Amino acid sequence: MRGDRLISILLMLQSHGRMTAKELSEKLEVSERTIYRDMEVLSGSGIPVFADRGKNGGWSLIDGYQTDLTGLKESEIRALFVPSSPQLLEDLGLTRISEDARNKLIASLPATFRDNAKDVWSRIHIDTSSWRGTKEKIASFEVLKNAIWENNKLGILYQRADGETNNYIVQPLGLVAKGNSWYLIAAKEDGDIRNYRASRIQSAMPRKEAFERPVDFDIAAYWKKSKQAFIKALPTYVVWVKASGEVLSRLSFSNYFVRVIETKSIDEKGWALMKLAFDTKEEAKRFILGFADQMIVTEPENLRAEILRMAEAAVAQYKK
Repeated sequence: MRGDRLISILLMLQSHGRMTAKELSEKLEVSERTIYRDMEVLSGSGIPVFADRGKNGGWSLIDGYQTDLTGLKESEIRALFVPSSPQLLEDLGLTRISEDARNKLIASLPATFRDNAKDVWSRIHIDTSSWRGTKEKIASFEVLKNAIWENNKLGILYQRADGETNNYIVQPLGLVAKGNSWYLIAAKEDGDIRNYRASRIQSAMPRKEAFERPVDFDIAAYWKKSKQAFIKALPTYVVWVKASGEVLSRLSFSNYFVRVIETKSIDEKGWALMKLAFDTKEEAKRFILGFADQMIVTEPENLRAEILRMAEAAVAQYKK
């Protein structure tokens, strides 16, 4: 989306001459602060944009400068046209707008590059939806989006993972799509920034109170740091097992439930000694038991005993 916006700024300056940051922000539906950051990016990439101060000032291009985007490399054009997720665009209400922007960008390209750009759409498609087509319901998504753009505080009723609900007053800073789930990134009243799964926000009410957005807040950098901290804090339960050759290939595609840490040896019968990691002990027991006689726990010893009891209980149930 930022690539589309930068091209739009460049084309508008070519068409209209001088434009203020306010005019650009209104046309592109972003904040003036975002426009100033975009101008820094354009200037840093060699585009001769400059600002005139004063009553009749604004942003403009150096006199006589024109571009038909021939300065872009073929790989850069492809990067601009890599499609976004249809589901995420639909969630944001940008499906038609994205198509219009894409068509305008195509029209601005030299004829020699147009086919290359269009070819990206026929070769690459990004689908973030689940295989069964399930979609999280977000009760107040429009309210969240509006509060983010308008810098308005929100009162939210949030259900935590343990089922408890709490009321919070937050300063919404942005939205992050992780897979097919949305997360609201917001600052609490004490300035602490937290992640709120949007589907757990049971209600959101705009407050007639604006807030000052942190000048140095970078949502991509924040999310990367937050994700690393979350992964580091995840519980880990490590198990050593012997697994038959029949299940080895299946384990390679099962990292949603289990992570293969190490494969130590494979004997003459095709059985491998493997180190596996799970989030919890209960998850390990259910997973290993599901492979019946094709997977045997070697360590820890107490896990062997617990799985044996589970297997005996299952046999007893079938004999009733």
